Amino acid sequence: MRIRIRAYAAALLCAGLLAGCVVAPAPYYAPYAAPGYVVVPAPPPPPRVEVVGVAPAPGYLWISGFWGWGGARYVWHPGRWEHPRPGYIWVAPRWEPHGGAWRERPGHWRRR
Repeated sequence: MRIRIRAYAAALLCAGLLAGCVVAPAPYYAPYAAPGYVVVPAPPPPPRVEVVGVAPAPGYLWISGFWGWGGARYVWHPGRWEHPRPGYIWVAPRWEPHGGAWRERPGHWRRR
């Protein structure tokens, strides 16, 4: 009886520990990727059509949505309104072919 209880407790403990395990695909390895850039093996899907509503206040800038890499697949990041930054311009994110793969150039504010 005592052995049966210990075996049952051990089985429950193992099941509890294994329940927290997650199996995820390995990241795409690209030795030629520059720091800060994401390189993936497939091109992004075409951009989604977005409905641009009314700006929350005069002078706001619409920043279009884009496809980003979510570790195992492309993920859509919807567009948004942002207050412009004086002396800066918005450079939209883009994907570029790079050595048989695709490299993401993140969007950022650039000084004029």
